Amino acid sequence: MIDFRYHIVSLVAVFLAIALGIVIGTTALNGQVLDDLEDQVTGLQEDKRNLEDNTQALQERLETGDLFEEAVGPTLVQDTLTDRSVVLVVLGDEVDDDAAEAVELLVGQAGGTLTGTIRLTDAFADPAKETELQNYVTGSGRPTGVTLPPTDDTGELVGSVLAQVLVNPPGVVPAPDSAQLSSVLAGLSALEVLTQESPSVQPADHVIVLTRGAVDGDDAESRLGTLVELVTALDGSGSGAVVAGDAASAGDTGLVGVLRADPEVSALVSTVDNVDTAAGRISSVLALSQEGEGTSGKYGTGEDTQPVPPVPTATS
Repeated sequence: MIDFRYHIVSLVAVFLAIALGIVIGTTALNGQVLDDLEDQVTGLQEDKRNLEDNTQALQERLETGDLFEEAVGPTLVQDTLTDRSVVLVVLGDEVDDDAAEAVELLVGQAGGTLTGTIRLTDAFADPAKETELQNYVTGSGRPTGVTLPPTDDTGELVGSVLAQVLVNPPGVVPAPDSAQLSSVLAGLSALEVLTQESPSVQPADHVIVLTRGAVDGDDAESRLGTLVELVTALDGSGSGAVVAGDAASAGDTGLVGVLRADPEVSALVSTVDNVDTAAGRISSVLALSQEGEGTSGKYGTGEDTQPVPPVPTATS
């Protein structure tokens, strides 16, 4: 008879055989899987190296192109702003000083006179500041001779006051009083919505507005509306304005993008979406020249834009 110990030995033998089969099979399978994984890793490493090489090559091409554009920029813009003055309005802290200084330099190379630079803080378009600002511009902050538009909209009121003292109306004599401008700038500085970046600021014929990035938050629509009202006031009071920003500013919640989305506004105000490059800065100055001729456009790398404004035939 087959006793119990025989059953135990048989079961042990079966389990040992199964275990041995699993070990042998897994070992063989692991070798194949490991080879496949090593091949995949090698391929990914080669792809990574190729991408790094391509990225470096593209970066070098971009840097070379930017250097070339910086070299030819003064020639392209030469004399395009002769006898014209420009004031620079910087929006927020995100626009760095280098970008502003590069634009200022190019304005001078175009023969224009930079009358000063101001920077609007984020508080300028903050809905929480509306009451203070409206009280200021409808009260002691409004200079004699400045006419307010018939509206209760704070953005429109402040934009109108600032535009009337900051920009020279074409063909209007006398030009805005420098003392009135200084008074308004001092008042807005006291309200912490504006800082004066240059030793002095004088009224100008044209305005370049520098912006960067998108506007975030629940109050983004309100903030953008205030900035649009400011830009349109600056453009309408003088000989034209250009709003120049980066690619992010041309998105749905960026100032450049919002201006372009409004057919009426985009027909009046020129926009540039690559001012962080030499080409964009050149476009900003050339666009300002076109504004002086009554022509507005959309320039840069975004959808439905021209790469650069028309270059005057005579640049020397």
